[in-house]
Amino acid sequence: MTEQAATSPVETTAVAEPAVAKTPGAQSVAAPAKAPAILTRQLTKRYGALTALDSLDLQLESGDVFGFIGPNGAGKSTTMKILAGLLSPTSGMAEIFGKNVFENGDLVRRSIGYMPDTFGVYEDLKVTEYLEFFAAAYDISRKERKKVVNDVLELTDLQYKRDALVDSLSRGMQQRLGLARVLVHDPPILILDEPASGLDPRARIEIRELLKELQRMGKTIMISSHILSELGEFCNKIGIIERGRLLVVGAIDELVARARLQSVVHLQVVSDQSRAAGLLREDPRIAKVEEAGNQLILSLKDANQHHSFVIDLLVAQRISIHSITPEQIRLEDVFLRLTKGIVH
Repeated sequence: MTEQAATSPVETTAVAEPAVAKTPGAQSVAAPAKAPAILTRQLTKRYGALTALDSLDLQLESGDVFGFIGPNGAGKSTTMKILAGLLSPTSGMAEIFGKNVFENGDLVRRSIGYMPDTFGVYEDLKVTEYLEFFAAAYDISRKERKKVVNDVLELTDLQYKRDALVDSLSRGMQQRLGLARVLVHDPPILILDEPASGLDPRARIEIRELLKELQRMGKTIMISSHILSELGEFCNKIGIIERGRLLVVGAIDELVARARLQSVVHLQVVSDQSRAAGLLREDPRIAKVEEAGNQLILSLKDANQHHSFVIDLLVAQRISIHSITPEQIRLEDVFLRLTKGIVH
């Protein structure tokens, strides 16, 4: 077993050139310049008559944080297992930093930290023993192993549980330990399948903050979750998959624009609400005006129409405006509008 100095996960910086994964004790993953971190073409997985994954085309650059969303059985976990080298596709291609996953399995897997939606814990092992076991599996030298374990414990805020038995940890702590485990070999790519599943609100917040820290460290992250509002906080790209087909992928703003049927504006005037409502109903750019208490809710016909014309119209009629606020479409709304709710 080759012994080389390990790179501490907490010392990871933004990966300016991700073509080389800093993996202790392993051959570096050399890739063509500017190769995508993750690339799939026509990736397909069938189980008999069932198509679990249907011609998936996906490209993620180094440093992307990609939120993978879809109903249960849509193909998220299948995609992640293929990228992690744990499942063979029926057809298609998948590359990590320009290296074919299926032709360079061992080499590529050292560039990936894969965390499944559920994972077993080892009874009668302390937290440090658990992490040292996986560090040894990645050929991290005995000399450097203690430092690496200490670093990932600090990063995941588990130092005070270092001597606790793994199976005594709460669900939230076990999830953090799972993240610590995938970080011991300092992979540039993290593939996380429902890391916040089953956690209480505090534990979800802790996991979310940890993921933000990993993002700041320059990790490329693919994460699936049903908690869409949290994905919207730190993902720069979102992909929506249904029945094995990738429906749409892009920045959140792009998906919002695609899903938006109308632009909705909430308006409150100082006085003369009825007169304001009447004037606005006569404007051909406004599809509907609703009165809701002391507010007017305006639906603009053109989703890309800016609401400044409303201000101009009312000011010209000497109607004072208290506030005007465009309604923010949520990621949940995007998901509902772009999917049909069909599962296998």
